Amino acid sequence: MEEELKCPVCGSLFKDPILLPCSHNVCLACARNITVQTPDGETPVQSRASGSSDYDYLDMDKMSLYSETDSGYGSYTPCQLKSPNGVRVFPPANHHRHCSLTCPLCHRSVSLDERGLRGFPRNRLLEAIVARYQQNRAAAAAAASSSAVKCQLCDRNPVDAAVMCEQCDVYYCNACQQRCHPSRGPLAKHRLVPPRNQAAGSGAASGGGGGGQQPPATARKPATCLDHEAENFSMYCYSCKAPVCMKCLEEGKHNKHDVKPLAVMWKQHKCALSQALNGVSDKAKDAKEFLVQLKNMLQQIQENGVEFEACLVAQCDSLIEALTRQKAKLLTKVTKEKEYKLKVVRDQITHCTMKLRQTTGMMEFCLEVLKENDPSGFLQISDALIKRVTSSQDQWVKGALEPKVGPEFDLTLTTDALLQTILMLDFCQGKVEVGPAVPAAPLLQLEKCCTRNNSATLAWRVIAPPSNPIEGYILELDDGNGGQYREVYVGKETVCTVDGLHFNSSYNARVKAYNGIGVGPYSKTVVLKTSDGRLRVAWFTFDPSTAHRDIVLTNENQTVSCNSYDDRVVLGTAAFSKGTHYWEVAIDRYDNHPDPAFGVARINTMKDMMLGKDDKAWAMYVDNNRSWFMHNNSHTNRAEGGITKGSTVGILLDLTKHTLTFFINKEQHGPTAFESLDGVFVPAVSLNRNVQVSLCVCVCVCVCVCRDGNYRIFFNVPVCTVYVRPQTVIA
Repeated sequence: MEEELKCPVCGSLFKDPILLPCSHNVCLACARNITVQTPDGETPVQSRASGSSDYDYLDMDKMSLYSETDSGYGSYTPCQLKSPNGVRVFPPANHHRHCSLTCPLCHRSVSLDERGLRGFPRNRLLEAIVARYQQNRAAAAAAASSSAVKCQLCDRNPVDAAVMCEQCDVYYCNACQQRCHPSRGPLAKHRLVPPRNQAAGSGAASGGGGGGQQPPATARKPATCLDHEAENFSMYCYSCKAPVCMKCLEEGKHNKHDVKPLAVMWKQHKCALSQALNGVSDKAKDAKEFLVQLKNMLQQIQENGVEFEACLVAQCDSLIEALTRQKAKLLTKVTKEKEYKLKVVRDQITHCTMKLRQTTGMMEFCLEVLKENDPSGFLQISDALIKRVTSSQDQWVKGALEPKVGPEFDLTLTTDALLQTILMLDFCQGKVEVGPAVPAAPLLQLEKCCTRNNSATLAWRVIAPPSNPIEGYILELDDGNGGQYREVYVGKETVCTVDGLHFNSSYNARVKAYNGIGVGPYSKTVVLKTSDGRLRVAWFTFDPSTAHRDIVLTNENQTVSCNSYDDRVVLGTAAFSKGTHYWEVAIDRYDNHPDPAFGVARINTMKDMMLGKDDKAWAMYVDNNRSWFMHNNSHTNRAEGGITKGSTVGILLDLTKHTLTFFINKEQHGPTAFESLDGVFVPAVSLNRNVQVSLCVCVCVCVCVCRDGNYRIFFNVPVCTVYVRPQTVIA
């Protein structure tokens, strides 16, 4: 807790602390030292004016800020000052008006008015906690200094006692014990023990039930208003976050502000701080247990490392001379692995210990604050303290109390390999055996590897050992940003297409084979780049694998109809997460004025209801006269104008601006439909048996934003081609 009680300027315990408008504290003397003159002002006065002046002025440290209702920032209104003899005086214009003070913690600056530093409220609560802390520390030091116990039988200049007889209850030095209390005869059965602390014993024996209790805190007089010294605080201004008196309310300074009784707000803020402390306390308890776990893991890593090194040396020593050339390299890898794990765990211990120490100190400080019975003093710092405690709890995020590494060494070495493979010995990933019987590394067929929009197709082949046929393949891709690999396909096929990738991203892909013996090595890595995020006509068709069973797809999955009178949903084969994308749907058949819906959705949206009924779809549904936007069954922005047979509906998904806009017959329909869109979206349509629609084939399109803020679609404009086939590079 001591760190909470130290001034950020001088580094010592607070002395006469004052509360800045930003809720931080500094010593009054330190505040005087960091007060500076602003460019438009004069040099701040550091001493009292000379006796030849016509006015009796105060020092800079006897002036105070403008009322806390202005939170310490902005313009200020001069107020009257008191001279030491009690006469109110008005200082000359522009005197001490251009001095400022910068908080040493948050670096927020505040200008001083005519009252100077004396206008800052004195943090009496913090001052009382500092005083109590100093008393406890002095008492502990006094108890430690009085621990020496003297011999009770020395004639002159008694020396420190060495033993005490429990039966005689007498302290002896070594000489007196040999002379007066020998360990033989009738005294042989007496028990000699080390001397007890006299101060502790006397303290425990005296005072009855009051031993060990702290003296009650000295009563402090109630706090008074800065502007009305004769008035005590009785209300709390919720707007200004400050206690006020009745005269402040009568004079109108807080007339229109929301005020509440001081006692009510005091209890509410204490309750809020206590609740926040409960959460931090649980996290601190988990952190202590986590530290024990990490310290135990250090020993396990050390033991496992030593054991693994010994096993490795025994294996290497049993091999022929060719193995000795690799032994040093393998030992180096094990040592590096051990050092890496030890470093990671030590770094976690250091980091967790530091955060725990900070959290514990803050908790102790908050507990001392909760012991105070001064409402106004408590409310001066309660808001800032509650925010600190809440933010401290947020730093213990999920995963912060989990080890980053394990104590096991995932390094496997086999000694039954053939002599010609000795020079290629290395640690394999995981505890699987790699030998001559496992499949060889697959060979990627670059002429068949390609990308289309945000999909990637990979093909490979491998020569399987005759006696151990291949059981399957494992295809792995990274996240498109150079992150960790993840499995995207496991099976027997040698061609795989991966959908739903990010646009304008480079993916690293690799494949390996496995059989009954184990998993073979990886192939070489191939780099595949998806289409860029520039505006383009979306290249996709309707997806029969995810469509509702009542949906009917024809024309190579570009035309969709329905067998049901109820609305059914069909999705596209492309998924978008970046860039700007536009596509159109033509109305081939429109009977009995139905209301089909067009838009985008997540891959797991409901397929047996109108698009936009759930929270996983964003759509516009339209009939022959009007339209509405719908998401999560919420209907908004009715717009006049509908569709007929032969109309086209355009959808513009701008994931750069995170917006979705609709068009009818190439004119924007209504305002921007949805904003703040983020994630992966798939084109979607819902319709019943009265409607048939088809995807339009548009290869030259341009979208512009006009001065009125609306989009304009231009066709037959030469722009980049729709389909981009990137180069494939061997990494």
